[in-house]
Formats: sequence, C-alpha cells, structure tokens
Amino acid sequence: MRYLTNKSMSTIIRFLPILLIQFLSLFSFAQTDSIALKNDSLNTSLLNAFNKKIKLIEINRIEDSIKKEKLENQLNSLQTTDNLKKEELQKQLAELKEKDTQRLKEKINRIDSLRNTAKKYPVFGFFNDTLFNVYTKSGSFSAEMRASTISERIKQLEAGFIPNKDSIFLIPFESSIDIMHDEVIIMSITDNDAIWNNTTPIELANTYKVLITNTLLDYKKQTSILNLLKEVGLALLVILLFALLIHYLKRLFTWSAKKIISYENTLLSGFKIKNYVLLDSKSQVNGLLTINTFIKWILILISIYIALPILFGIFPWTKDFAGELFGYILTPIKKIALGLWHYLPNLITIIVIITVFRYVLKGINYLRLEIASGKLSIPGFFPDWANPTYQIVRVLLVAFLIVVIFPYLPGSDSPVFRGVSVFLGFLFTFGSAGSLSNVVAGLVLTYMRLFKIGDRVKIGEVVGDVIEKSLLVTRLRTIKNEIISIPNSTIMNNHTVNYSSDAPTHGLIIHTTVTIGYDVPWRDMHQALIDAALKTKLILQEPTPFVLQTGLEDFYVAYQINAYTHDSNVQQIIYSDLHQNIQDVCFERGIEILSPHYRAARDGNSTTIPASYLPKDYKAPNFNINITKPNPEENN
Repeated sequence: MRYLTNKSMSTIIRFLPILLIQFLSLFSFAQTDSIALKNDSLNTSLLNAFNKKIKLIEINRIEDSIKKEKLENQLNSLQTTDNLKKEELQKQLAELKEKDTQRLKEKINRIDSLRNTAKKYPVFGFFNDTLFNVYTKSGSFSAEMRASTISERIKQLEAGFIPNKDSIFLIPFESSIDIMHDEVIIMSITDNDAIWNNTTPIELANTYKVLITNTLLDYKKQTSILNLLKEVGLALLVILLFALLIHYLKRLFTWSAKKIISYENTLLSGFKIKNYVLLDSKSQVNGLLTINTFIKWILILISIYIALPILFGIFPWTKDFAGELFGYILTPIKKIALGLWHYLPNLITIIVIITVFRYVLKGINYLRLEIASGKLSIPGFFPDWANPTYQIVRVLLVAFLIVVIFPYLPGSDSPVFRGVSVFLGFLFTFGSAGSLSNVVAGLVLTYMRLFKIGDRVKIGEVVGDVIEKSLLVTRLRTIKNEIISIPNSTIMNNHTVNYSSDAPTHGLIIHTTVTIGYDVPWRDMHQALIDAALKTKLILQEPTPFVLQTGLEDFYVAYQINAYTHDSNVQQIIYSDLHQNIQDVCFERGIEILSPHYRAARDGNSTTIPASYLPKDYKAPNFNINITKPNPEENN
C-alpha cells in the first residue's frame, strides 16, 4: 500500500488502522478503563482521566497529520505563480504546527502534575534488578502489563543472544520507536514515555537499548562457569573467615568470664551504701557474667548478620536479597536519623519553652522563700500560705507547660496518641473521684488556717500534735506516740479544737474540778487551789489563776481551778503536776478531799488525810455516847 502513486490516499490508508484502533478504544473506553483500574489499582483517578485525555489528543494529532499531509501535497502541486493559494496553504500548515506544539505542551503539563502521584511499574532484568520504570499504558496494555511483558521478553532473549552491540537495534515509526532483536519487538517507545522521563523518544530508546544490551552482556558474564567457580571460592573464603572470627570471639569471652570469676572477693568485694550491702561479691560476679554472655551473643549475631549479606552479594541471583538484609538495619537507622533531624526544630522549641518556665518557677520560688521567712510582707497574705500557694501555682504552671508543648511532641496529632491521652484522662478523672474531695478539703484547710505543723489539736475524738499536712490527709501524733491519719474531708465534717493557736500570746487555760464538802469554808478552798496552781511548773504567775464554783450539789461544792500556760503541747504533764499540788496543799491545810457521798462522822473515825500530813500526836477521836436518865417525877 505504501507504493501507491496517490500520496494522499496512501497516507489515509496508512493511518486508517491507527484511527480505527483509536476510535474503537474510544468507544470501548468504559471497558478498557475498568480493566486498567483493576490492573493499576494503586494509580489515582487523575491518571485515568489523563489516559482518556491522551487518547483524545492522539486522535486529534492523527487527524491533523492527515490534514497536514493533504496540505503539503496541495502545496507541492501548485504553480509557482499561484501565490495567494500558496500563502493560504502555508497559513493552514502553520496553524496545524502550532496545534501540535500546544498539544505537546498540554501533555507535558499534565504528566508533570501526575509524576509524583502515578504509580510506576519496574521492568526487571535477569537477577530481579530494576532496569527502568513504565508509567503509562499503550493501547489496551496497562502500565503494569507493559512492564511485565517487557521483562518476559528481555529474559527470553538470553537463549539466542549473541554478544554484539548491534544485536539490538531501533526502528522508528510515525508515532513510536521500536526496540528490536532480530524480528522480535522488545518494546515500543512513544511520545508519552519520553515525556514521563523528561527526554525525547529517540534519546529514551537509545538509553533503553544500552540498558538491555548491558543487562544481557552482564548476564552472560555472570553466569559463565569460570565466574561461578570464582564466586563459590570467594563464598567459601568468607565462610572460613567469619567462622574463625566467631571462634576467637568465643575464646575471648571465655577468657573474660574466667577473669571475672577470679576477681571474686578481691576486686569485686561488694557494693555498700553506708551499712547496707546492695550487691555482695557473688551477685556482682553473676551480674558481670550475664553481661559478658549477653555481649558475646550480640557480637556473634552481628557477625552472622554481616556475613549473610556479603555471601548473598557474591552471587548475582541473591544480590537484591543482600541489599534487603542490610536495609533491615540501615533503613530503621536512616529513618531514626531523618526523624531526629526533622524533629530538631520542634525539640529546640520545647527546650526553649521548658527553660522559660523553669526560670519562671525559680522566680516564684524565690518569692515563696521571702514570704515564708517574713522578709517580704503582703497585706492579707500570711507566711504559712507561701508553701501551699507555691505548690498550687507550680501544678498550674506545669499543666500549662504540658498544654503548650503538647503540639510539638512527636505523634501528638496521631489518632493513637489522642486515644491514649483520652484514656489517661478518663483514668485520672474516675480514679481521683474519691480523692478529689480530700484535695479540695486540703486546700480549704490551708487557707482557713485551722492549724499548722506542731499544733496540739483535737479533731473529733482524736487529740494529738500535727506532724504532717498534705492535700489528702493530716497526720497527728497522740500523747501515746500513735500516728493517726485523718482524711481532710473528715476534718471538714468535724469540729476542730486548736490548743496551740493562742497559747503563745493569750495563754491556754488549764482547768480541773475538785468537789469538797460544805464543812470547808469556800474562801479557804479558793486560796488552797490558787496556791496549788502557782506551785505547778509551766503555770503562769500572771495572769493569776482563778477559781470558779461550778455547782452546789447535795453533798458537796464543785470548785474549778483555772490557770494560764504557754505550753499547750504538755497539757498532760501540767495536769498531773496540778493534781499532785492540789492534794498536797489541801492535805497540808487539813482539807479532806472526800468522795461525793461521804458523810463526815468523826466519832471514833480517823481522818482521811495521809498520816505524813498529820501531827505526830494525832489520835483518832473517841466515840461520843450520851445517856439520858429518865426523871421519875415525869414518869409519874
């Protein structure tokens, strides 16, 4: 058909099969695209739209090529004097050429926009090494099918390939360049392939030709008997060297283990912290032997891991596997290094934020110390509020610090990180529900200033000295050295008596009650009780003790002695001394301290006062009996 005399007709007939294929492809677009979508499932929808557009562009290009061929034929057939017709034809040819240029630019722009999103399919050589990549489909062949077919055709060349640079050659056509071997088409290079690779079709075809030729030549060389014998010998040498390395590693660590054992009770004599033996000599030896064994096996495994890639790298069929083995270690290390490098700006930001907050806390701590020591006075703010207020401010600042640096933490925007954060929040909320009331009560108690460390207090039925205050509990030491922990919420729900708050300034009133019969004058009893109080240690002389008569009962009078003291924490000792002195003074003054229902009947009864307080000549009184004789006259 190419030798017909009519050039226009020959051009139409030559492009007719291409036009037919393109139109059929266009009409069956949905079916073709469904197959491509199935085969190229990893490509984006943009690539499918691009393929559709490329088909339309290609059809338009073919139609314009036919028109161009006709115009050129008409132009050649014109007479030299027909200038107007010639100019019109040249103008139409220029328009067609401009359309070709615009179509090429549109292709390039679309391919550039898809270059990073479209999936590429590798063409493999004999040793599963990647020769080049295929990005675009050709006709009904998807990119994946093209890559697989080209790989198979290259591997089939091995049997009939003759090491010659001209064994593989190029045949250019109108819309493609075929890479050939004998009569076999290895692959066809289109304009789209060239655009995807940022080159021209002829340059890309020459590049692929060299790659395929070199692959075949290298395969012939690598699979020669002499080369295989060399590779086997080299592999045996590598095995021998690493076997010797592992043998001497074992000997080295066996020697080091014996050395460690020999140091027992000499260099390894144990580790002590004051009088506590943290690690004895035997424990140190066992620990070092464990570390010695661990290091030995780590080095052996590393040696084996290094030997395997070297062995695999010797043979061409396993070179890729050798690279994968090295990649198992190098890839994570590379990712870690790159991750640290990319995270460095955020890390610097976190360090700056933490540094600023640290100095802010130092400034607040300085104010705390100044207020607590009394050097700095703030009206309405008591010194004992300084420490708890600082703790609250510090917690708030630390919480604010966490909120500020949270976005800069690695993985903070990941769903897993957020899920863990929410889970921890739920744990804290529900886990602290019972303790939250104690925390709030602890804060309230702090600012109510009910008591401070060292105060003698009574909380409910418990009396003791405050030895610890926290947000959750308050601990008291009783007079019997019992440590009692009271939840702060319990303190808030009970009355609290503080014996020490006013004792240093106004004094704490110590008081006790004595019941004395009506036969003792009240003035004598008042003076006796006051004298007894003044004789008691730790009782203040001023203000003067005083007596209150708290009851006039059926058989006795209740006298209450009241005295002042500054020492509220030793009340029991003061009470004991006061009771002793009351007994002594009353006995010295002849005042009996009787039971409430005792009736004074002295006839024949000895006094209840101890003998040491009575005169030496004291005798119990006799019984008084009076007998009255009857008067006889009265009887009469």
